[in-house]
Amino acid sequence: MMDKRLVDELRAIAPVKTGEPLARHTTFGIGGPADVFVTVRNATELQRAVVISREFGAPVFILGAGSNILVGDGGVRGVVIDNQAKDVEVEEAGAGAIVRAESGTSFAALARQMARRGLAGIEWAAGIPGTLGGAVVYNAGAYGGQLSDVLRSARVLNGSNAPREMSLAELGLGYRTSAILRGECTGCVVLSAEMALTRGDAAALTARVAALDRERLAAQPRGRNSGSTFKNPPGDHAWRLIDAVGLRGHRIGNARISEKHANFFENLGGATAAEVYALMEEARRRVKEQFGIELENEVELVGEGFA
Repeated sequence: MMDKRLVDELRAIAPVKTGEPLARHTTFGIGGPADVFVTVRNATELQRAVVISREFGAPVFILGAGSNILVGDGGVRGVVIDNQAKDVEVEEAGAGAIVRAESGTSFAALARQMARRGLAGIEWAAGIPGTLGGAVVYNAGAYGGQLSDVLRSARVLNGSNAPREMSLAELGLGYRTSAILRGECTGCVVLSAEMALTRGDAAALTARVAALDRERLAAQPRGRNSGSTFKNPPGDHAWRLIDAVGLRGHRIGNARISEKHANFFENLGGATAAEVYALMEEARRRVKEQFGIELENEVELVGEGFA
């Protein structure tokens, strides 16, 4: 049972729930309960909630928009911090602007806002359903762009509870990875990030966003999913491999591999994490047997209930 003193201290800085079902907070609509669920509203509250939780020895998981994760049916032990830190500052600078935003900012909303302001560099992100903090950790990318193209630095709280600025080089961003994701920055939590955008034509940028919206809607399924399930292996596409082994549309319980895009796994209503995980393992097994390629997760497995 979670220490009542921890819950009381967290309640002193932000709203807290106990036993909160995480299915309510993920794009998959799947996930068991969090022991403690605290909603922070700015980077200061985020930092304080992490520090307090660590002082009590409680595990901490930072929840962004709830995309790109599959939460186990057993839920998450410790403290889940719902990151709603969304402050954005734009500083005009020469032929562009420096944009500083807190890590709970919707990356898609920020991309659309900057396009309307005539600032170019992240318009490709207008359909990415995650937060800026998640984009830093995973070096989010789409349609030929990636965050590392514009990111200057990120402010992080390290495992010793000391906030510091990490340069782009220190963050070590690669294809859907970073020093944080690789465990090279132990316990690091992204508080905010700074990007350098360039001046562009607002009408052209918003038209580009609209064109990408149409392309995405034509190619990707709607409904309950977590986005791409596996990373693309070098020189190939995960969806093509999954399709080639005959798994497009394959279903286990109420979880299904999409008919529209074979790298999207869907919750048809009431699916469990165990069912989705079984589909992932089947896809991994068949692709390995037929092509000798080991599919690597892009979706993060979080919490308890995975074999």
